[in-house]
Amino acid sequence: MSRTFVGLPKFQEGARKALADTQLRRNLAHATATIRTKRARVVGEVGDWEDLRVKAAETKDRVLAHLDTYLLELEARLTDAGATVHWARDAAEANAIVVDLVRATGADEVVKVKSMATVEIELNQALEAAGIAAWETDLAELIVQLGDDLPSHILVPAIHRNRSEVREVFRREMGKVGRPAPEDLSDEPARLAEAARLHLREKFLRAKVAVSGANFAVAETGTLVVVESEGNGRMCLTLPETLISVVGIEKLVPTWEDLAVFLQLLPRSSTGERMNPYTSMWTGATEGDGPQDVHVVLVDNGRTNVLADPVGRQALRCIRCSACLNVCPVYERVGGVAYGSVYPGPIGAVLGPQLRGRQGALEQSLPYASTLCGACFDVCPVRIEIPDLLVHLRTKVVDDHRGGRPTAEGLAMRAGAFTLSKAGRLEKAQNPATTVGRLLGGRPSLGRLPWPLSAWSDARDAPAPPKETFRQWWAANRGGRA
Repeated sequence: MSRTFVGLPKFQEGARKALADTQLRRNLAHATATIRTKRARVVGEVGDWEDLRVKAAETKDRVLAHLDTYLLELEARLTDAGATVHWARDAAEANAIVVDLVRATGADEVVKVKSMATVEIELNQALEAAGIAAWETDLAELIVQLGDDLPSHILVPAIHRNRSEVREVFRREMGKVGRPAPEDLSDEPARLAEAARLHLREKFLRAKVAVSGANFAVAETGTLVVVESEGNGRMCLTLPETLISVVGIEKLVPTWEDLAVFLQLLPRSSTGERMNPYTSMWTGATEGDGPQDVHVVLVDNGRTNVLADPVGRQALRCIRCSACLNVCPVYERVGGVAYGSVYPGPIGAVLGPQLRGRQGALEQSLPYASTLCGACFDVCPVRIEIPDLLVHLRTKVVDDHRGGRPTAEGLAMRAGAFTLSKAGRLEKAQNPATTVGRLLGGRPSLGRLPWPLSAWSDARDAPAPPKETFRQWWAANRGGRA
């Protein structure tokens, strides 16, 4: 059975292990710095970049506010175009739908376009359990699959591997599942890519079923969109007879005009390119052109729970660009596996606990996997306030642990808020304080306070209250005069 994220320890333990791997840290530092530099260069060319970010955020918020309406519109347009729409409440339902669809074709294998949603629901493992081989065709996903590894980046799942490690994986594993790697394979990128192409070509040509995700789904036409850089997606989307697309319900955009905004933001934010080499769009089934049996599985899997949180729902704006990972000082040092999810980095730290719930130790630890430096918000193309969400989730984790009972600090803050909210209350509270100040006879500090306040005063000086407040001085010296 392929490896999964299930059972991984909390973030702090995973991070400690990753920090001890110097090769991992070297690989991550090189890769993220390269992507950051490319992104900064192409973003700097766009004079209205901030306007595009605002427009994208507003569009996503509009979709989330009217998600039910847009989903029904998408379903209607897909059905009109000859596609079959399936609804899945969770991972188990989505996997069962896909397994049944593949079995109905009589196929025992599928080729896959890189898809975060299918990794999220662990579709490969479900297909494997059903006796169906799922072949990843994205180069990085292929490396992860052959190495029985876990993805560690949204854009480049094998970012933690260097060229020498990839060569060894290819030489050791390719022959077990298909065409073997050449005996003289070197670690030159061109040779590694050639080995992958030759290995995958036979799978493309014989596959009867393909599985994809979607970067976007256009509600007004029922069009699904996949952007990629290698051409493997185009092969999967055109050659097989049956195409099954697993799509998160938040991937909607209302119109083609809205899509144009995101197609400017996504490639620059993810690969540092002005546009993706391959942008594939399909609307249902077209006779004599491409797959004739087209299915779309719309997956919830916790998304409506996220939508119910007025603060947390902005995480559903995410377009999976990975820009926040590439600028995050925490991610750069520990990589993605420590986050225990297909969604690592800052966005994973807020999205994971919301999608999966905060019951597990890992999910409770993720909101603390950040320095709150704010770099993630600065680069996010849809303006997700990730630092605010992290603080919001930390509050929820603390509330979970205290079982609804207020802390002493919380009670003190409530008392302070009550006192300071009315001038009369503040004045009444100040009067006994000035009495204490007069009794101290001008001493600058209170000294050591009795327990439990001694925990505070032992580490710092507690200034003595004044002998007289400003209100008292004013009444004594100025009376009612202005």
